[in-house]
Amino acid sequence: MVDFRSTELVMEEHELKKYLQEYKSGQKTWDVKNHVGLVKSMMHFIGTTDSELRDKLIYSTFFQLALDNQLEHELLSDLLDHCLSDDMLFKGIGENGTDTVFTRAFTSIVIAVILYKDNEDDFLPKKAVYKTKDHLINYINSENDLRGFVPGKGWAHSIAHVADAFDELILNNKIERKDLLEMLRPLWEKILVSDSVYVHGEDERILTPILAMLEKGMDIGEIEQLLKGIPAELKCRKEQVNEENYWFLEANCKTFLKSFYVKVCSREDWISLRRNIELCLSEL
Repeated sequence: MVDFRSTELVMEEHELKKYLQEYKSGQKTWDVKNHVGLVKSMMHFIGTTDSELRDKLIYSTFFQLALDNQLEHELLSDLLDHCLSDDMLFKGIGENGTDTVFTRAFTSIVIAVILYKDNEDDFLPKKAVYKTKDHLINYINSENDLRGFVPGKGWAHSIAHVADAFDELILNNKIERKDLLEMLRPLWEKILVSDSVYVHGEDERILTPILAMLEKGMDIGEIEQLLKGIPAELKCRKEQVNEENYWFLEANCKTFLKSFYVKVCSREDWISLRRNIELCLSEL
C-alpha cells in the first residue's frame, strides 16, 4: 500500500516540473522504476499556484498515464483513498478566496479520472465507490470557493471539476438508481448560488451529471418538481440576500435553465421536461 502522506521519494517542485516538461515534450520516457515516487510528487504539488505545473503538466500527465494503463489498479485504489482525505479533497474546506481551492478542485478531477478507469476496468470495490459518493456529496455541500479562472494562478473551477467526478460516479455500475436522488440535490443547490455569477461554463458541467441520471433511469418527475420550485425558491431567497446577490442568483438560474433547454429540446421523450423549463423561465 502506497503511503501518500509520506514525503519519501517526493521530488522538489522545480525538479518535478522539469521532469514533466521533458516527459511531455518526448525528451524523457516515463520512469517506470520510480513511478510511485513520481505519482506521489504529482499529488504533493497538485495544489500549486503554478498553473502550468498544476494543470498542463501534473493533471494532463496523470490523465494520460491512466488512459495508457501505466498506473496499476492497486496504486489507483490507494490514490483514491488519499484523495478523499482531509489533506486533499477537504483541505481548507469552507475557505473562500484562498489558494487551498486548487488542491480541492484538482483532487476532485483526479477522483474523476480514477472513477473513469474503474468504469472501464472494474477494479474498485463497491464499498470504495460508495465512500467516494458520500465524500463528494459532503465536499460539494461544503465548497464555498466558486471561482473559475483565477488571474495569475489559472483554473480553480471547483464546481466544474466536482461535477465531472459526479458524472463518472453516476456512470459507475456499482451505483444504483436508488442512489441518484441523493446526488441530485447537492448538484441542484450549486445552481442556486448568489455569491457570484458563473461565467466559465459551470452550468453545462453541472448539467452533465444531471442528464446522466436521467439516462440511468431516474424519474423525470423528480427534476420537474425541482423546476417547478425554482420561482418560489427565488422569491424566498430575494428576502434573504441583498439586491446585487439576488441578481447573481437569478442570472445563474436563467443561464442553467437555458442550457438545460438546449440539451432537452431534441428529445421527444423529454418533452414534458422542456415544457417545465419553458414555464419556469417565463416565471422568472
